Amino acid sequence: QVRLVESGGGLVQPGGSLRLSCAVSIRTFSSYAMGWFRQVPGKEREFVAAIRSDGWTDYADSVKGRFTISRTNAKSTVSLQLNSLKPEDTAIYYCAVKRTNYSGSYYTISEYTYWGQGTQVTVSS
Repeated sequence: QVRLVESGGGLVQPGGSLRLSCAVSIRTFSSYAMGWFRQVPGKEREFVAAIRSDGWTDYADSVKGRFTISRTNAKSTVSLQLNSLKPEDTAIYYCAVKRTNYSGSYYTISEYTYWGQGTQVTVSS
């Protein structure tokens, strides 16, 4: 059974940092592309970042230069470092396993097969 568990969310002041982690229970984790998405209540879930098995990464324009996605295959984890946080970054953050590694869009929710339960990030003074 595939399981994803996010952690690391919390309350932080504007300009602060957080590090989110996602522990993934799946066979051959290293062969999967992974993604982070976020969602504000009442709005659609949106793409934040993706990382492929070969280390290629991509980011939403709104977080480029502030967020960094990484993976540790030996521990089957994917992380998201959030720096220079803004109030508009407040959301529930979800990690997800992509259906395919090299094909398909990295930005589309339907391309991701398995999802975690999410972790809340709140940016407020």
